[in-house]
Amino acid sequence: MDTALAIKFFGALFAIMNPFTNLPIFLGVTEGATRAVQRQIAIKTIAFTLIMGAIIAVAGSQVLRLFGISIDDFRVAGGLVVLLIGLNMLNGKESSAHHGTTAEQTAFPDPASVAFYPMTFPMLVGPGTITTLILFTHQATSWGQWLSVGAVFLVVVAILGLVLFFAGNLGAYLSATARVIMTRVMGMILAAIAVDMIASGLKTLLPGLG
Repeated sequence: MDTALAIKFFGALFAIMNPFTNLPIFLGVTEGATRAVQRQIAIKTIAFTLIMGAIIAVAGSQVLRLFGISIDDFRVAGGLVVLLIGLNMLNGKESSAHHGTTAEQTAFPDPASVAFYPMTFPMLVGPGTITTLILFTHQATSWGQWLSVGAVFLVVVAILGLVLFFAGNLGAYLSATARVIMTRVMGMILAAIAVDMIASGLKTLLPGLG
């Protein structure tokens, strides 16, 4: 197992899919649902997230090649997207590209209909998550590195699943201050990782910068 890759991937993925940042959003879009229905939605959301994540990890690079996009082109463009998400988190704002617009978050009167859209896409598996999955799976060149990436993804989704499954209980104890602090810290980590993505891509596209 590649420990360095696993730690870096965990930091990026956890910051983007931050369960505690998405907790109040989940509670908002499932408002009015019973605790049992909320848990059913959480299970469906995690199932959709696992399926989408696996598809992106396996086929993401091939799709880029289909459109003639190099991984370094995507690294720079994706890094900019991740940087914007991180800066929005630092400023206490949600990125509409990643979390959806306010209208999208409130467009479903039936709470049970939100498991895939907008909870899974674009809130959990949005542009930032897609970028992170493609870039880190592209770095995996051995079975040990693939194992590291797969294990980290499963761990992050498992944490997310636990938070969403017990969202009704956790919502009563997680203060607004705690959510704000966590969002700011994750935003700083995400911004730093995004800068590394952009710099790595530019060094290849513009060799003179190296």
